[in-house]
Amino acid sequence: MALSVLVVDDEKNARENIAAFLKKKDYEVLEASSIKDAKKVIAQGSADLVLLDVQLLDGLGTTLLAESAGAAGRPPIILITAHGDIDMAVEAMKNGAHDFLQKPIKFDRLEQSIKRAGKSVAMRRELNHLRQTQQGDFVLGNSKQMKSLLAQAERAAQTAVSVLITGETGTGKEVLAQAIHRMGTRADKPFIAINCAAIQSTVIESELFGHEAGAFTGADKRKTGLMEVANDGILFLDEISSMPADMQAKLLRALEERAFRRMGGTTLIKVDVQILAASNRNLKSMIEKGEFRDDLYYRLKVVDLDMPALRDRKEDISELVGFFIHQNNPRMGLNIQDVTPKAMEALAAHDWPGNIRELRNIIERAMLFCDEAAIDVAHLPAELLSNPKKAKST
Repeated sequence: MALSVLVVDDEKNARENIAAFLKKKDYEVLEASSIKDAKKVIAQGSADLVLLDVQLLDGLGTTLLAESAGAAGRPPIILITAHGDIDMAVEAMKNGAHDFLQKPIKFDRLEQSIKRAGKSVAMRRELNHLRQTQQGDFVLGNSKQMKSLLAQAERAAQTAVSVLITGETGTGKEVLAQAIHRMGTRADKPFIAINCAAIQSTVIESELFGHEAGAFTGADKRKTGLMEVANDGILFLDEISSMPADMQAKLLRALEERAFRRMGGTTLIKVDVQILAASNRNLKSMIEKGEFRDDLYYRLKVVDLDMPALRDRKEDISELVGFFIHQNNPRMGLNIQDVTPKAMEALAAHDWPGNIRELRNIIERAMLFCDEAAIDVAHLPAELLSNPKKAKST
């Protein structure tokens, strides 16, 4: 969809020159000669981006900028002036100006500024679409990487084969596992998750396979293991790299035989379980060090899905942000409707070492401190705003 640009300037020649340039670049162009007319167009939601002259016959463009600061749905505004100075530029940026250009306009500089603003517009469109259509309990993203990954995941889901999900901490490996469950033939069957790193090595066998009464000290009654609970469904083994070596051998045997015995038991329990495993560590490297069984590794990775880091798929940020807002509003008793272009630009500029988990926490924090309809840069943590890439872009 072409970007719609509103050019606001009371000098007809200047306005028409800018409009002619933008039309050659395949932008849709709207024109206004006053603040009054500009307000009407903005209120109608017709403009994706505004090029706003500062000195207009019926007032100052900076006044319009200040009045609309933090307003939900306000398009990015690029100020244009022949009378600008540094103080005015600083104040304009504080009030949310996307950029500040001086006359006479250099069209190559104008085009660069519009392209940067266009990224924020694209993010907002995705956020608005998500807010209108998102009904699920999770979202993965719509980037090229995620589309390819989900296509592979769907095939694995339909055939119920074992899947190994790798990726950095916080990339959403369990969310992908849940997506496989919902896409597959076992969607109406149990999805049982166990974090191998969170369970003591002495009790993990009991958690997985269960035990009979008297199997060990404190085992006063029979316990059903999670593999049995997950029968006909999916068992998700998170942080499989933390599983002790002796337990790796027992798990491998259970997977190959599709059966196991409870601790202290003699009855062979048959199960039909699809195994999804996840790791944020390099299992091949662990195999070379003798820390992980190669036979278990190859048994798990019938399909190998590597979750990309958020920094490598930043086009998914707006969809994720929209989802977290959609998810948190009812829980936090809020009705936040938008993210300002400047705030979205700051989110896009961050490298996200903590991946989606970090983004989720930052959006929750921003919502906590947001008293307006839109999250703005003032609601974001300082470390996000000090990003050197962000500083260069402005």
